[in-house]
Amino acid sequence: MTADLNIALGAMEFGTRIDEATSFALLDQFVDGGGVWIDTADCYAFWLSDSGTGGDSEALIGRWLAQRPGMRERVKIATKAGCEPVHDGAPGATTGLSHFAIDIQFEASLRRLGLDSVDLFFAHRDDREVPVEEVAETLGRHAAEGRIGRVGLSNWPVWRAERARAHAESQGLPAADTLQLRYSYLQPRPMVRNHSHDHRMGWITDETLDYLEANPGWEAWAYSPLMQGSYDRTDREPEEAFDHLGSDRRKAAIAEVADGLGVTRSAVVLAWLVGGTPAIRPIVATSRAAQLAEALDGARLTLTDDQRAVLDDAW
Repeated sequence: MTADLNIALGAMEFGTRIDEATSFALLDQFVDGGGVWIDTADCYAFWLSDSGTGGDSEALIGRWLAQRPGMRERVKIATKAGCEPVHDGAPGATTGLSHFAIDIQFEASLRRLGLDSVDLFFAHRDDREVPVEEVAETLGRHAAEGRIGRVGLSNWPVWRAERARAHAESQGLPAADTLQLRYSYLQPRPMVRNHSHDHRMGWITDETLDYLEANPGWEAWAYSPLMQGSYDRTDREPEEAFDHLGSDRRKAAIAEVADGLGVTRSAVVLAWLVGGTPAIRPIVATSRAAQLAEALDGARLTLTDDQRAVLDDAW
């Protein structure tokens, strides 16, 4: 296995908005550039698919792996279950996280990927209709059987993640050790969210960081770290929740560091995440080779103590 560059490639739109040839090229570039982790989900990307269902991303990754002998030994695959729509159910209903739903969705993911196991499997969103103990036991059982390398929780609050971890351990089962949430250098005003887009519990907060620092066995992954390119694109502003005086200070700090290094602001954001305490693994989604090259460079970039102080003091 290649040494792990602390970044993940987000494959959400591979096979739908991003065509197969482009997706294959980006996957190749990511691995050749030192990337290891590829992040997908069973529901990606149902909102872009002609069928209205997910699975296109996983299926494309499966075809890519099948056409590249030996590639499976060079990469790690992370996927998720819980958010695939149920079209014959209530509007907006998803499969959820019952033991039955996880088992069915997990088998479907493995078939699309053409694999017998995955390296990391996330419960995609906290399901309050299912006891947390049931979720922990179901995921732990698959991990104990060797079909899941690691257990993850995406868009879960810390208190529920800790309850799931504690229960799995009490049953002698592999426990969750990875949280996937939204995070970036800019931070939104508290309690202000885009409710049509954001998960209520889908953010890394001070409490999350405190938990990670106190429990070093956990790893955190951050989705949307570059905020759809808004750090470097003058035509794309951050969401309304980020419009406050703190953002102005942070934008000035990141511009100072980026200009001093002669790199993009996005590269500095990635370096800040990767090199921080605790370190955060950013998930970068892109449709262009140049953007991916910049992201890989950002993950390799090491900030000096002085540069990091400029960024941290703006908080």
